[in-house]
Amino acid sequence: MATIDKNKFQFVKRDDFASEAIDAPAYSYWRSVMRQFFKKKSTLVMLGILIAIVLMSFIYPIFSDFDYNDVSRVNNFSLRYIHPNGEYWFGTDSNGKSLFDGVWFGARNSILIAVIATFINLLIGVVVGGIWGISKTVDLIMTEIYNIISNIPSLLVVIVLTYSIGAGFWNLIFAMTVTGWIGIAYSIRIQIMRYRDLEYNLASQTLGTPTSKIVIRNILPQLVSVIVTLTSQLLPGFISYEAFLSYFGLGLPVTVPSLGRLISDYSQNVTTNAYLFWIPLTTLILVSLSLYIVGQNLADASDPRTHR
Repeated sequence: MATIDKNKFQFVKRDDFASEAIDAPAYSYWRSVMRQFFKKKSTLVMLGILIAIVLMSFIYPIFSDFDYNDVSRVNNFSLRYIHPNGEYWFGTDSNGKSLFDGVWFGARNSILIAVIATFINLLIGVVVGGIWGISKTVDLIMTEIYNIISNIPSLLVVIVLTYSIGAGFWNLIFAMTVTGWIGIAYSIRIQIMRYRDLEYNLASQTLGTPTSKIVIRNILPQLVSVIVTLTSQLLPGFISYEAFLSYFGLGLPVTVPSLGRLISDYSQNVTTNAYLFWIPLTTLILVSLSLYIVGQNLADASDPRTHR
């Protein structure tokens, strides 16, 4: 019988915590989101454009003494219709006003309106949608309200309200938020109904977890990508609304600059001194397009199914 050389073996000490150790790498949701978000080249390009426009829109007006309503230089013919050059980067108009200043003052107002209207609509929509998706009583009432409001074009509502209450910064925001939230609430309601009857939520209900806690802790985190997608659609949409209404004189007062107001004021310059029309229009397209693409890429990145 062969003998066993015990010197070739070593006793292993008992470790009660070894079975609890996880060999897989640590997972961080937001780190994975950022990694997926910055992986796309379109994100970097559009995010750079968006940051540049936002910084110029909110920082440059602080140091500029530009007055949109100042026509004191209208009699100085040497300042009229100066094409873009080293001194006047975007040129001047028929009143000798710098278009460079006008574009950034106008972009600031357009972006502010879009951001505030988006925030209000999202806040109301998510809260109402959360209640709508859980309560059967609220569901019956809100469904009827949604069926009525959804059949009225939202742009028509905004036009009628701005025409009725008059042009103004907060009047325009009010018109955009009166019914704008209901489509968001309906989307959130549908998503919550998808998740509320899953096994882990039913288990939470059985254990006596409050419904509000189930919605906030279990369901809403699953809707991050949905909320980001809605945001990416609302921001450029409201900028377009403002531009459209201001173009027809229904948005902001004529004394307040915006990208839509500039496009309206210089619409007669499409062929002659075309830079007056195309520069504000190009700025509007860039800010809307960059907001949409950056928002869509962030929505895709925030979907856990895209993470590896």
